[in-house]
Amino acid sequence: MKKEIRILIVDDHFLVRIGLLTSLKMDSDLKVVAEASTAAQAIELYRQHLPDVVLMDLRLPDSSGIEATIKLHKEFDSPKVIIISSYDGEEDIYRAFQAGARGYSLKSVLSEELFHAIKLVHGGGQYTPPHVIRSLSEHDPASDLTPREMEVLELLIKGLSNREIGKVLGCTENTAKFHIKNILGKLEVNDRTEAATAAFHRGILH
Repeated sequence: MKKEIRILIVDDHFLVRIGLLTSLKMDSDLKVVAEASTAAQAIELYRQHLPDVVLMDLRLPDSSGIEATIKLHKEFDSPKVIIISSYDGEEDIYRAFQAGARGYSLKSVLSEELFHAIKLVHGGGQYTPPHVIRSLSEHDPASDLTPREMEVLELLIKGLSNREIGKVLGCTENTAKFHIKNILGKLEVNDRTEAATAAFHRGILH
């Protein structure tokens, strides 16, 4: 008898979990063994059930699906995670695969395509639909923001001046200005407004 593929669903929205559960029941090869609504719960349920594949939401109330995927890889040997998200930003996709995800799917995916993704990843492959391949090919590692630049970007988007950013981060106004110049260069934009638009579009911030 063919062995079922055991799946852990991780999403903080009840209706999304129900929708995934209902869809997955349509394929007799797939079986949902547990559902989690937070990253912490996902880790604990993974320990209990050791599922074959995890469908992991990108955004969770206590962490991110990317951070949860990193934690799974630290504790277990090659967990098979597919990130599911409403966002298709280049940075989200890049970070997901950097974290060890085996696939990235939008929540609007058709059931048959989701079944294919799960079986492909379970078999040792990667699920990289055209939009994922395009995003990965367009990503330039040289444009990655440093942790400090991420902090500056978040404050910049909140409307803080260079002096205010420096005060919050404990640096001089000139240092804050230097970071902002680097951020604009890496995002290939000319001003703060364009930086905010690019950050949201690429999935650097939500």
